[in-house]
Amino acid sequence: MISEDHLKRLLPIALDDTDLPLSHKNTGKVRDWYTLPDGKRLIVTTDRLSAFDRILATVPYKGQVLNQLSAWWFEQTRDIIPNHIVSLPDPNAAVVHVAEPLPVEVIVRGYITGVTTTALWYRYSLGERHIYGYEFPEGLRKNQALLEPIITPTTKGGATGHDERLTCTEVVEKGLLDKQTWDDVLAAALDLFQCGQEMARKAGIILVDTKYEFGRAADGSVVLIDEVHTPDSSRFWKADTYEAHFAAGEDPENFDKEFVRLAYAEKGYRGDGEIPSMPDELWVSASERYIQIYEMLTGKQFVPERYPVQERLRENLRQGGLIA
Repeated sequence: MISEDHLKRLLPIALDDTDLPLSHKNTGKVRDWYTLPDGKRLIVTTDRLSAFDRILATVPYKGQVLNQLSAWWFEQTRDIIPNHIVSLPDPNAAVVHVAEPLPVEVIVRGYITGVTTTALWYRYSLGERHIYGYEFPEGLRKNQALLEPIITPTTKGGATGHDERLTCTEVVEKGLLDKQTWDDVLAAALDLFQCGQEMARKAGIILVDTKYEFGRAADGSVVLIDEVHTPDSSRFWKADTYEAHFAAGEDPENFDKEFVRLAYAEKGYRGDGEIPSMPDELWVSASERYIQIYEMLTGKQFVPERYPVQERLRENLRQGGLIA
């Protein structure tokens, strides 16, 4: 058990950036990646936490949790679809095969929920019944399980710089992917989601919806990339209290990073203007939640690695022959 005091002491030195003697550094919201020889890439998962398309804070051990949890899921699902993982030279880092990301993000939804403008429940609550190319019956309730999971793809960035909604048929009609590739992606995504839901349920967690990213490997095959079934890419609810909350017309107990978004929303912040300051306790709670989710899903005890991460990372990369 990691104490709150320990987590609080790590807040100032949580990993917010990397500076490695490797070429072609790229930076995303949470990950930094570097080019390696022989068609490989080094991905470092930092402790950055993003919401509302903004970096809000750094959370101790978040990067380690995401990296190791994704690696665990990649291993569990490799019989469904190959993935890009080669090795984990450090708890925060992964060596992967380079894959060209497909221009479509694949969101799989198992429940009708959400209050953002792209969410199923939001569109349904406005009276829409034809959403993302699917027909929805009358009488559905917020947070209700769908008869079967559905896929709601989006473009990656799009002309506006923001993800743009698509129907499944539009992916092929707009020439984003050929029919065979898209059919393969659809089948893999639904199988991945079924696997994720089943394993999460056994751990006392409901996998509500999630995002998958796929890429094309050097040989042309489609592989799973990025992250899988993490608190950053997925919506989780606590399973043991879901039925009671649903029957009472209450929102389920969220078990991902949604509570961080809600804390900012209570202060009136939704991504515009100056980011309000938050108490250290929020980030300590976030760290604890990420660790708890890791332990529940994997059934393993989380082993916190040494901070500062940058020093440890360099040592491990040197030992692995990745840097001089």
